[in-house]
Amino acid sequence: MVAAPTVPATEIATVDAMLAELKAAAPRWVALSPAERAALLRECMQTTLAVADRWAETACAVKGYALGSNGHGEEYLGGTVPTMRNLRLFAEALEAGGQPKLPKTWQRPDGQWVARVFPQSLLDQAMLGGVTCDIWIEPGQQPTQGRIYREKAADRGGISVVLGAGNQSSIPPMDVLYKLVVDDEVCILKMNPVNEALGPVIEEALAPLIRFGALRVCYGGIDVGKHLTDHPDVKSIHITGSAAAHDAILWGPGAEGEERKKAGTPRIDKEITSELGCVSPVLVVPGEWTDTELDFQARQVASMLAYNCGFNCNGARLIVVASGWPQRARFEELVKAKLAATPTRRAYYPTAQATWDRFVGKYPEATKLGTPAEGELPWTVLEGVVARHGEYALENEPWCGIFSFVQLEATTAAEYVAKAVPFANDECWGTLSINVLVDPRTEKALGDAFDKAIADLRYGGIGINCWTGLNYGLVNATWGAFPGHPPTDIQSGKGVVHNGLLLDHPQKSVVRAPFTSSPTPAWFTDHKNNLALGQALTRLESGPGWLKLPSVAIAAFKG
Repeated sequence: MVAAPTVPATEIATVDAMLAELKAAAPRWVALSPAERAALLRECMQTTLAVADRWAETACAVKGYALGSNGHGEEYLGGTVPTMRNLRLFAEALEAGGQPKLPKTWQRPDGQWVARVFPQSLLDQAMLGGVTCDIWIEPGQQPTQGRIYREKAADRGGISVVLGAGNQSSIPPMDVLYKLVVDDEVCILKMNPVNEALGPVIEEALAPLIRFGALRVCYGGIDVGKHLTDHPDVKSIHITGSAAAHDAILWGPGAEGEERKKAGTPRIDKEITSELGCVSPVLVVPGEWTDTELDFQARQVASMLAYNCGFNCNGARLIVVASGWPQRARFEELVKAKLAATPTRRAYYPTAQATWDRFVGKYPEATKLGTPAEGELPWTVLEGVVARHGEYALENEPWCGIFSFVQLEATTAAEYVAKAVPFANDECWGTLSINVLVDPRTEKALGDAFDKAIADLRYGGIGINCWTGLNYGLVNATWGAFPGHPPTDIQSGKGVVHNGLLLDHPQKSVVRAPFTSSPTPAWFTDHKNNLALGQALTRLESGPGWLKLPSVAIAAFKG
């Protein structure tokens, strides 16, 4: 296995030169017409396609995945595919003048608007049959789109610092695209030291934007990051990372930062948007499931944890079950069996071992699954986690392959839903993502109670019968925390990214999938052909058409 190359830190003088170049280019970026922006993004689709294989191979080197493995396939599915979709959706939106057609809009009984953003076409329906994505608009707002393309605000333009994530390779470029297209700001992207080796590949993928002057990429640690965030020419900051990192930027580190936070006196006066993780619950609504349904959902839940070795901000962390569900023990047993059968992976994040030690220290009876080799960690189920205020596992995100089963005192679906929604809203840290598993018979019996439960959930991304990784990968959906967190309690962050159809006032995105499906969904870690599928989907997204569908279908059906 080839080691990932290291990239030297960018000299501060070079960073300053990059900022000067961006400052000069910002007015030119603002002046570009939507069609001219779309043309640049179309160019980026071709340059991204040209480096797609090297992109995935470099990510494998970073994470220790063998070429040809399922991890290799994930680096297309979580890397080049969503990046290409983002480029395409934004290009199409700009070609529509910033007002792409919405498949459907409607108002709920309370007046809240909902916009369907997927499927957009017959090809979408053929690709993901039965999957829908709806963006709920903030109450009191209309489902308008592309504000900057309708209004000529005086404060348009400026430089944004994007502090890139170290886990999924698509996050840094997609965060950049949002700042460019939706917020109208040119960007300097600082790569995370964990996956800095991908920076040169991303530079090649987005070379048309770099040539125009709208993007620069730099490297380094905290010193480079602080220089950027504190620079007087920087207008805004976007971070994908942790709440602790956000607070260090806004309030400062250590005791000084705590004092500033208490006093409400931030150390910098810049707009900060962020995506900061979550202790993501999986609400398992009790019903009478067939053996096939139990097996399918056990595979899905195991995949929600194991995907990307557990280093996902929307990874399943709390599997919330009803204590009186007759199938509870069988379901838990199946999930553990699926995890035990999932090959362990190198824990590539530098903090992983310390995080694992801390959580297992809190829950020493933890069940360890799999056979980890050197540098790997077992899949771990924390035992003894209780649904009570202040429980450690409910309030702290385990950034590795750890999750817990949590029981709520309930037997029927109605009892469970009545307790699960306030539990998820009030006791689980973060508001980024939540998964809800419910069979169609039970959902029908719940009627309006289930609709009310989805309406009441305060999460930016909700996946019904699917992992919220699909919310992320569709790109039509928004990705970010439920709105309303104050800077002093930022939790999962502020603002959104993705939002391929440019909705102006999104509150949350709800993606729904069938309760079971065949062939195996792409996000299942036991998919037998995800490498070929990821490669085929990357090619499809670079120029969608029916002639490319057979290669995707063949790869999918071999999964």
